[in-house]
Amino acid sequence: MAELTLRRGGVEDSEAVADVHLAARREAAMPTGVHPDDDVRQWLRGRIEGGDEVWVAETGDGVVGYARLTPGWLDDLYVVPGHARSGVGSALLDLVKHRHADGFCLWVFEMNAPARAFYRRHGLVELEHTDGAANEERSPDLRMAWPGADPLAFFRTLVDDVDAQLADLLARRAALTRAIQPYKASPGRDPEREQEIAAAMAARAPALGRQRLARILHTIISESLDAAGDGPGG
Repeated sequence: MAELTLRRGGVEDSEAVADVHLAARREAAMPTGVHPDDDVRQWLRGRIEGGDEVWVAETGDGVVGYARLTPGWLDDLYVVPGHARSGVGSALLDLVKHRHADGFCLWVFEMNAPARAFYRRHGLVELEHTDGAANEERSPDLRMAWPGADPLAFFRTLVDDVDAQLADLLARRAALTRAIQPYKASPGRDPEREQEIAAAMAARAPALGRQRLARILHTIISESLDAAGDGPGG
C-alpha cells in the first residue's frame, strides 16, 4: 500500500490506538469485552506510558491499525474494519517479525477463525488450547507462535520454560502426596481417586486424553510415594 506508513507510536497516539482497538473488537469474531470503553482507553494509555512497544499504521484516514509488543509477545494487532483485508495487518505483522526476529507468541480466541487463519497464512503455528479460565472473557483461547529464524532454538526456549514450571509443580505434588498419607485410612494408592483426577485433567488438556493422563498420573504418584519412602504400594 503506497499510502501506508508504519511508525513508532507514543502516548500522544493513545486515543487513536484505543479507537482502533474498540472499533476492531466490535466487529471481530471475539467475545464481548468486559470493560467499559473509558476503562479500555485508560488501560491502553497506561500500557503505552509504561513502556509497551506500539507501532501504528497510518493512511490518509489517520491511524487505521496498531500492534503492541512486549518481550516475546505480540499482545495486540488490530485494524479498523474499513481497512481490514487491505494489507495493513500483514504489514504490521511483518514489522513485528522484524522486531522479534527470534520468535514470539500471542493469544487468540478459539472462536476467532479469521484471525487464526490470518496468522496461519503468515507462518504462525497453533500451540496449546485452553478452556478460557485464565482470560477475562472466560472464552476458550489458544497460544500461537512464530518461531523466528531458528525455530528449533525458539521452541527449545519454550520447552525450557515449561520444564522449569513442571519441576516446581512436581515438587509440590510430591510434597502433597507425602503430607496426605497419614490422613488416609489406607495409605498408598487410591485408584478411584486417581481416575477422578485423570478425568478432571483431561477436561483441561483434551489433546492428551484421559488414558494418557491416567498413565502419567500413575507414574507421578508412584514416584512421589517412592520419594516419600513409602514405595509404590504405600
